[in-house]
Amino acid sequence: MEGPPEVPIGPSHSPVLTKRGLVCSASPLAGAIGAQVLREGGNAFDAAVAVAAAEAVTLTPMCGLGGEVFAMLYEASTGTVYGLVGSGRAPMRASREYFVGLGYEKMPTSGPLTPAVPGEVHAWGAILGRFGTRALGALIAPAADLAADGFPLPAVIASDFSRLVGNGKVLRDYPASAAAFLRPGGQPYQAGDVLVQKDLARSIRRVAEGGVEEFYTGALAKEIAAAFAEAGGLIDEADLAAQATHVTDDPPAVDYHGHRVYATPLPSHGLLTLQLLRLLDGFDLAAMGHNTAESIHVMAEAKRLAYADRLAYVADPAFVRVPVDELLSEEHAARRRALIDRSRAADAVPAGELAQTGAAEGASSGHTSYFAVVDAAGNAVSYIHSNSTVFGSGFVAGATGILFNNRVGRGFSLDADHVNVLAPGKRTVNTIHSYMVEKDGALRFVGGTPGGDSQPQWNAQVLSRVIDHGMNVQEAADAPRWMHFPGTDPASIDRDMELRMEDGFADGVGDGLSARGHAVAPYTPEMMVGAVQLIAIDPGTGVRAGGTDRRSDGYPIPE
Repeated sequence: MEGPPEVPIGPSHSPVLTKRGLVCSASPLAGAIGAQVLREGGNAFDAAVAVAAAEAVTLTPMCGLGGEVFAMLYEASTGTVYGLVGSGRAPMRASREYFVGLGYEKMPTSGPLTPAVPGEVHAWGAILGRFGTRALGALIAPAADLAADGFPLPAVIASDFSRLVGNGKVLRDYPASAAAFLRPGGQPYQAGDVLVQKDLARSIRRVAEGGVEEFYTGALAKEIAAAFAEAGGLIDEADLAAQATHVTDDPPAVDYHGHRVYATPLPSHGLLTLQLLRLLDGFDLAAMGHNTAESIHVMAEAKRLAYADRLAYVADPAFVRVPVDELLSEEHAARRRALIDRSRAADAVPAGELAQTGAAEGASSGHTSYFAVVDAAGNAVSYIHSNSTVFGSGFVAGATGILFNNRVGRGFSLDADHVNVLAPGKRTVNTIHSYMVEKDGALRFVGGTPGGDSQPQWNAQVLSRVIDHGMNVQEAADAPRWMHFPGTDPASIDRDMELRMEDGFADGVGDGLSARGHAVAPYTPEMMVGAVQLIAIDPGTGVRAGGTDRRSDGYPIPE
């Protein structure tokens, strides 16, 4: 082992232990609503929909009815792991030629031209239709009440509001957006202020009464489409009506140090987390020590290899043949792993050569919330939903109170030869994803984190902590983290490389990484630091342990 252990940053609290249901959310109010569903006899899938709707109110900069969803679902009665894709497509009128014709060289990142068709509400219906036991209306009614009555903003979420003053967002450009998320006079809300969202409450109640169809084909859909048309956006009624949620019982998976890790399918970055873990499976990270210069160097170099492959080969599988099996194969991992110099960072990292090229067939850091739910019967949900960046597009659709994502603006390229070039109806590769982990056929971990391009790196760090270093879930969530920048975001991909590190690492670790050729930089509290939620299940005792990141406002809440 190289170097001393990191400076002790004790867990913010002990893991929350229970033998019944457990909800880990960045919002205590949303977590409490989910736990109440479990107490009243609902299952994990029911609770997940209730938590998602509540987070759409209490974590409104991060997620909402205008956002997208990916999830892992575990059905205890059959032992089946499912992957859910609830991302949205580019509007059918969105094309490279359209944006180039408007004078854009890169996609705009805010405003009504930037949203993908939202998949959040549609995913709620898909989950309940297949796995739920409670009616949608009853599950989302508490979220409507929270929006109508208002709730006091906790510190971390309030900081998102305070950053609106200087970050150039477009809330002030749209009266409905300013009215929803700025105080009179255009000032941001502060911690402790009560945020009331009456327009959003009415929209949630319309969905509660009219079902998913109200959002996608009903009167609310017409109102949303009219608001986009008036603002010069592209989403119309046909785009909303065509939204679909996909559920598979064969999500991608890899082995990692004696465990089986499953992640959400394409077009999510679940593939990226899995490829990173596949590369790291060939290293003895336990022997290298936790958060040492040696272990961080190896993990960062593996990150660079995986991300290079992602940039070269991964896109919407409806438009591009993505060689998933080869990217996750041990043969490919062994070739890529051999390129890692244990003593020196590579000057450049190209994509690996593949037998399958990802050629087209047919057509040519983010803001997110993650939560985990386990119920008394052992069903589990690993759920991540997002507006993409903080406050997404900044566009609220008229009097609906619904804030829309900016995934199209952030995820597509206008380079005609790029694998992720914009096309009508295409889904961008999406940074948000979540995972589940089995060992010996039993579910052991349910986890994830927000964080844009940092998510695969942080997921790998957290899983290494619990699997390789024997940490409990709260220790794994709280320990100092690093992230290698840039990732895959078109807006920053050409920036100089940095290895960004939080406070709390041992003296000498940064110097050890610098000596290996890394440009070490601070990872400040103002930067997005994620919010890990992690549940561990002991199959022998039935005990569930919940950990919630010290960097969030949340706390694990038992049934």
